[in-house]
Amino acid sequence: MSEDEKIILAIRVRGQVRVRPQIEDTLNKLLLGRLHQARLIKATPSLEGMITKVKDYITWGVPSEEVIEKLLTKRGRLPGNVRLTDSYVKKNSSHSSMKAFAKAIAAGKASVSDVEGLKPVFRLTPPTKGYEGKKRYPVGMGGITGDRGEGISELALRMI
Repeated sequence: MSEDEKIILAIRVRGQVRVRPQIEDTLNKLLLGRLHQARLIKATPSLEGMITKVKDYITWGVPSEEVIEKLLTKRGRLPGNVRLTDSYVKKNSSHSSMKAFAKAIAAGKASVSDVEGLKPVFRLTPPTKGYEGKKRYPVGMGGITGDRGEGISELALRMI
């Protein structure tokens, strides 16, 4: 992974009912098949195109290092629904701790797949105090879908 690639946190915020088959297929390819699932994605042109296609069902942005660390600590899962631990990260990757791993992800030097067995999807809860917007509109029009930029960190912290 090159130095200048940014990491995007994508969260599915609309459910599965009445979704066009092409959109549903794209969401499944992004591994965002269910409501409140999140994923850390490196921003390549093809993945950005997929995100643009499903923009009415997800919200995304660039998360802070703190959010990535919390996501890995509280919601990182291994096969059998086992929580991710510092010792597991140290043993099964080139990173010394979860903090170092989160820092590498935020810098674009690592990805979730670097830790063997770590599931790429994070299951979140609905946000405390709700979404603060209408489900059908983009963020710019007072809604919840679309690009939030740095604001994704605030929403993610309420969902972890």
